Amino acid sequence: MMRKVQNLYKPLAIAVLSAGMLAGCATPPPKNSSDICQIFAEHRDWYHAAARVRDKWGVPIHVPMSIMYQESSFKHNAKPPMRWFLGFIPYGRASSAYGYSQAKTVTWDEYVKEADRFWASRDNFDDAIDFIGWFVDKSQRLNGVSKWDAYAQYLNYHEGWGGYKRGSYHKKAWLVSTAKRVDSRAKAYASQLKGCEEDLKRGWLWRLFFG
Repeated sequence: MMRKVQNLYKPLAIAVLSAGMLAGCATPPPKNSSDICQIFAEHRDWYHAAARVRDKWGVPIHVPMSIMYQESSFKHNAKPPMRWFLGFIPYGRASSAYGYSQAKTVTWDEYVKEADRFWASRDNFDDAIDFIGWFVDKSQRLNGVSKWDAYAQYLNYHEGWGGYKRGSYHKKAWLVSTAKRVDSRAKAYASQLKGCEEDLKRGWLWRLFFG
């Protein structure tokens, strides 16, 4: 009887252990998100992913990084807060936004199809920053917004291309303030990156002998 019980719980134990291991492997947010050099020094693979997005979509690194900071604080599994009825009955989240980029399901599906990235995941940094690069590129094509204009790009990102074109943000003072913060952070990131990008470009072998 004891052996049957053990056999019954063995798959459950393995599943729990596997889930714990996967959670432990999740990339933690940077310790200092206000300094892009420290972000990339801590997660050097993030720099290479951001550089690929720059080369692919023509998007300067500091713009998608600032948008991502605003959306998720670099948390891989970020979600909108739960809504509560009468203060204690949960009835769903405000939207389907999820992951590093807080991409909504409908927009993510559009990206997956247009960019031919059917394997992409919203909780993967490389995929999420590629999504933002795609969005910024499309904002330029549809609404004529410069890829270097973090302020207007964030308004597109939040309101959608149609909402931005209609000027929906004009009635949202809080959103305009947030977009200004995104722009200010992007400019700070750009300035910081000038001082460390040459080092970030160097491979591990160079750093091993000369770093």
